[in-house]
Amino acid sequence: MRPGIIILREGTDTSQGKPQLISNINACQAVADVVKTTLGPRGMDKLIFDGRKVTISNDGATIMRLLDIAHPAAKTLVDISMSQDAEIGDGTTSVVLLAGSMLKAVKPFVEEGVHPQIIIRNVRAAAKLAVQKVRELSVPYDIHTKEGYEMLIKCASTSLNSKLISGHQDLFSPMIVEAVKSLADADALDDIKSLVAIKKIPGGDVRSSFLVRGVAFKKTFSYAGFEQMTKKFENPKILLLNVELELKAEKENAEVRIEDPAEYQSIVDAEWQVIYDKLDACVKCGANIVLSKLPIGDLATQYFADRGLFCAGRVDDADLKRVSKATGGTIQTTTNGLYDGILGTCGRFEERQVGDERFNVFEDCPQSLTCTMVLRGGSEQFIAESERSVHDALMVVKRCLKSKAVVAGGGAVEMEVSKYLREHALTIEGKGQLIISAVAKSLEVVPQQLCDNAGFDATDILSALRRKHSQDSDGKWYGVDIEEGSICDTFETGVWEPSDNKCNSIAAASEAACVILSIDETVVNPRSQDPGATGAAGSASMLQQQKPLSNMMGNAMDAVNAQKGGSRSGNLGNGVSYLKGRGGG
Repeated sequence: MRPGIIILREGTDTSQGKPQLISNINACQAVADVVKTTLGPRGMDKLIFDGRKVTISNDGATIMRLLDIAHPAAKTLVDISMSQDAEIGDGTTSVVLLAGSMLKAVKPFVEEGVHPQIIIRNVRAAAKLAVQKVRELSVPYDIHTKEGYEMLIKCASTSLNSKLISGHQDLFSPMIVEAVKSLADADALDDIKSLVAIKKIPGGDVRSSFLVRGVAFKKTFSYAGFEQMTKKFENPKILLLNVELELKAEKENAEVRIEDPAEYQSIVDAEWQVIYDKLDACVKCGANIVLSKLPIGDLATQYFADRGLFCAGRVDDADLKRVSKATGGTIQTTTNGLYDGILGTCGRFEERQVGDERFNVFEDCPQSLTCTMVLRGGSEQFIAESERSVHDALMVVKRCLKSKAVVAGGGAVEMEVSKYLREHALTIEGKGQLIISAVAKSLEVVPQQLCDNAGFDATDILSALRRKHSQDSDGKWYGVDIEEGSICDTFETGVWEPSDNKCNSIAAASEAACVILSIDETVVNPRSQDPGATGAAGSASMLQQQKPLSNMMGNAMDAVNAQKGGSRSGNLGNGVSYLKGRGGG
């Protein structure tokens, strides 16, 4: 009898085969069940408390990120939700639902013994056909026409439909489109996250939110003399610095030796002269506004106030860069050699009161690259969710401007693609026909969940949608009518989404399903029973190695000191020892 060969450590958990695959599918379905109720205009919110902070949201990516998912395979759904959020900005719940639905649809084939590779091959084929069909269905448009502008507004409104601020689309949609379109005109869409700032101010009504076509940031920490400054300028010249304009005593940073106490005054005068030279340089270059990333002290504040200038120190790095982009100014790291060419300008600057905060606002900038959205609201959680909603809508409009094509929402695209895949499945033979039909049925989860979340009978509405899409030539844009509890032409009603949204959702969901199906074994290594054992043993051995070295050093220093007339260390009495320093003797 041959002895057993032990490869893995004792206590290692290994699961393999069909039960492991089914376990992974069940875990992914459980994750999808958590977020499915947040889908659509009638979706519910989730309250997540992580021990420190409360988050109320129906944004799929936010919920998936905050869920502490322990199952290793189910974390794949978190990854696809994050990738959808980064790439498209919207559809983060849909992509998780589609992945969970695809896995649920192919689960019977796994249980019946169909090889996972056959399932994966056909799921990929179905996803490829689905993406091609979405691209065929998409309606192109010209973004430079009035119709193109209206289409962008409708896409932004569709994104906001399922959000907390859905009742204020008329306010936010034009603001979002205007902010993104200004970047598109300057060919800077890829920098949208750094160029479009969102500032949150608690208090007031949500309708008090506004858009600044330029830069706005909260008033920074200020010293005495700040209230004497000029708070409003027309066509000012703006100096941007990364320099500290503050008088600092050098007693901690330098050592100065003097022979006469009277010379100390000259040192103090020199310190004052350094700061005055910097301030004079800022004034002489012709600037009206001085902004610095580093502190501007009370001396500099009063100096600028006396000369009619405005200054602000400790400006956030991102805000300073936005001011630089908008005004055309260059951030300087020294006050030497300042000239007119490095100064920025804007049409108007003022310090404005917004709620309990004071904001520095730069408007009518020559470079229309940056925008700032100031959000108001009653509670911190409401404003945080508003920010996430606006971010999603910004990304959707950006994607619309890039793809220049839209499709109808409300489950219409999924139903049409599902019909197409069913018809295609009838043209092929073997197991692939059943698998592609199962994937086609899994796409219906989107309109079905929209109905469930709105409290409608999903069976009746899905039956009506299948009949409309299969029998009527003009039925391809029919989806769920959330208002009436029936079906309607969602393209006519203005429920539009960028085609890239649907393409990315289907591709990412199918890839996630294939990854889960390709896992046939999970190995979980056990944790050490005594986590500190290795570290303690390592520390002890290191100390043992270091001890001879310290003894050698000590003996060598004692020998040197003995030659100079004394040992480095010794005893003064019982329990009392002494140690001489470098200058001891």
